[in-house]
Amino acid sequence: MRDQATPLRLFWLGTLSMVLILSQSLMAHARGAPESFADLAEQISPSVVNITTSTTVAGRTGPQGIVPEGSPFEDFFREFQDRNGPQGDRPRRSSALGSGFVISEDGFIVTNNHVIEGADEIQIEFFEGMELPAQLIGTDPNTDIALLKVEADGPLKFVNFGDSDTARVGDWVMAMGNPLGQGFSVSAGIVSARNRALSGTYDDYIQTDAAINRGNSGGPLFNMDGDVIGVNTAILSPNGGSIGIGFSMASNVVTRVVDQLKEFGETRRGWLGVRIQDVTDDVAEALGLPEAKGALVSDVPDGPAKEGGVLAGDVIVSFDGVEVIDTRQLVRVVANTQVGKSVRVVVNREGETETLKITLGRREEAEGAVPAAMPGEEEPDAPVTADIMGLTLQPLSDELRAEMELDESAKGLAVMSVDETSEAFEKGLRAGDIITEASQSQVLSIDDLEARIEEAKEAGRKSILLLVRRGGDPRFVALSLESGE
Repeated sequence: MRDQATPLRLFWLGTLSMVLILSQSLMAHARGAPESFADLAEQISPSVVNITTSTTVAGRTGPQGIVPEGSPFEDFFREFQDRNGPQGDRPRRSSALGSGFVISEDGFIVTNNHVIEGADEIQIEFFEGMELPAQLIGTDPNTDIALLKVEADGPLKFVNFGDSDTARVGDWVMAMGNPLGQGFSVSAGIVSARNRALSGTYDDYIQTDAAINRGNSGGPLFNMDGDVIGVNTAILSPNGGSIGIGFSMASNVVTRVVDQLKEFGETRRGWLGVRIQDVTDDVAEALGLPEAKGALVSDVPDGPAKEGGVLAGDVIVSFDGVEVIDTRQLVRVVANTQVGKSVRVVVNREGETETLKITLGRREEAEGAVPAAMPGEEEPDAPVTADIMGLTLQPLSDELRAEMELDESAKGLAVMSVDETSEAFEKGLRAGDIITEASQSQVLSIDDLEARIEEAKEAGRKSILLLVRRGGDPRFVALSLESGE
């Protein structure tokens, strides 16, 4: 019986091995590169467009002479300018090329703001060869997105936005556009990284190695389902050509912008009305927080947050039900929240959690607002200078305010000098800074600061949190208490 069972067992083991190998092969093929991108390219190409803009550039104005008066060459250059000047002084047309894509059958088109910025005329060329003039609906320079509209005789082929949050590093993607003005072109690559920030407040870029060159700006980045998960916007390159580091603004940012441009012709972002900074490890320790998360409020000017009870020194840990990780995330979440919505904001205040109800304002209306001056008590009559934690400090007086060109309402301790070997210098404190708070309590005198230091030591703190203002801009700095005496 044992001899008869052995061949049967070997047969089933061999069959099972073949099944496993085949299934692994199929799974690997499903996850890997497709045999061809041709079907996908053929499906979505009709929705991708080339964009040509033209702008009127003023002719040359002002003196054009390049030789001194009385020079023997003066007559020669005057004759040369007389022959060529009238042509050169005339306004001329300047052209630029870019890409875009159709997002609705009635002719809405998405591209980059920098592609059409300042354009007098915008011309759209479709994949099949049709050309139509475009109307500018609205732009958002903050995300470099623009929305255009064309009027066609019939419905246009369009593509849908996908969920950029589901894109994973390593996923295949395909970019389309008009690189270097060479016409419609396709390139493929993978998602190299996500959540990249370049320089903007609302940046959420997908990094890809799919070739993106000049002229691809405004073109779509597709996933393998044919959905747009990004708008190709920028490249990192030492020579202007693709070296495999391209950036596409994530579709989940773009869709919100496009919806607002379509409805209002402009963006309407939520505004909380606070100045914030990240919670670093030393700041977390100074505040007694369990971990370095959230957004530390450094200032609360007049606005929604102030009306809702937010205070400087609060750490925002939750906004409208979303856990706050850092300042960048909070800015994006607030901006994406509807203007006028009443939200619950959870803050950590002196070790206790409080929930505040705040009605959001509109950021575009609040930009450029001057922060409110912080209230305070009367300053002491006898200012004293002292050296603490590498800082030479002196309470503000009328004479010192005038000397430092500060507002009459400014209160606190002026930093007169900073020891360049101190931790304070390493963390950016400089002469001219004003310390207004220590351990989230106002300081008007040297005695106030020394009292806060002693309290922090008695509480077992290793560092103390200072609120420092420079040119009116506040920030928190945590300094070690080892040099507090």
